[in-house]
Amino acid sequence: MNPKSSTGTAATTRARTDSGMDVLSEAIGSVRIGRAKACRARESGSWGMRFPAFAGSGFHILLRGTAWLIPATGRPRALKAGDVVLTPFGAELGLSHAPSLLKDLPPVAAALNEDAHSPDPADVELLCGAYWLDHGQVHPYLRALPEVLVVSPGHDRDLQLRLLTDLLAVDVSDTQPGSGATRPALLDLLLTHALRQWMEQNRDADRPEINDPAIAAALREIHTSLHKPWTVQQLSKSVGLSRTAFTKRFTAMVGQPPMTYLTGRRLSHGARLLRESRAPLATIARQVGYSTEFAFGAAFRREYGISPGRFRDVESRQACGT
Repeated sequence: MNPKSSTGTAATTRARTDSGMDVLSEAIGSVRIGRAKACRARESGSWGMRFPAFAGSGFHILLRGTAWLIPATGRPRALKAGDVVLTPFGAELGLSHAPSLLKDLPPVAAALNEDAHSPDPADVELLCGAYWLDHGQVHPYLRALPEVLVVSPGHDRDLQLRLLTDLLAVDVSDTQPGSGATRPALLDLLLTHALRQWMEQNRDADRPEINDPAIAAALREIHTSLHKPWTVQQLSKSVGLSRTAFTKRFTAMVGQPPMTYLTGRRLSHGARLLRESRAPLATIARQVGYSTEFAFGAAFRREYGISPGRFRDVESRQACGT
């Protein structure tokens, strides 16, 4: 084997893995500004439910029994206990005791039985969770994935995923004050581990991969140095490419032009800081690469349709349950 060829292959593999996880982490972080919702449901006999499309990312875990996944397109798929159904960008789907047509299933609000504390036995138990985005859009990395993914962890393959499922199930069932405080963190971890598991099981699937070392390096520059006044010229120079070649390769790999991606990353991180900290708006603006609070506010309103201050107030009230 040619040593140079071997080295190049190894470098490309590392770039794909490192960048893929970087982008995955960023994608999960982008939905964190949404509302974390989770519930546990029990069903018996003949049952079915249709989950409408929504802005966000979610999952359904079959804790007990068997069920059928009814996608909007394609054939129904049998599910067994432990299977995880992922909706990376909130696609419509159904779950049922038997194969059926999606349009024939009742909407979830009318069908979901959330009586998780009933002592009566149930044929099926489900754990459902999602991040609902009231503002903004799902990350392009998640939108590039198939609309519905199924992960089937082996008994010993992914202990972490099974432990996270158990923890979230307990968190959802706990009615004590403050029991839901850890829910967003559990949703983050569960989504991340489930997506990683799917990627391991579907290495040849059509999924976003950054296998270009130069573009992987540019993404790292963006993710770690949002505060810098980046231009396309500066980014292309930092990775040793011409502006034209860099823009073409970045857009092909990431799905967006460099500055569009940079702006989305800045505003997504700014939204997280607004929700998770009490830092002044001017401080947050500087941290995400805007020279003034006004410039940050104008860009934020264009992206989310709401001012940063108003966004913070709304998120604060939702976190308090008011």
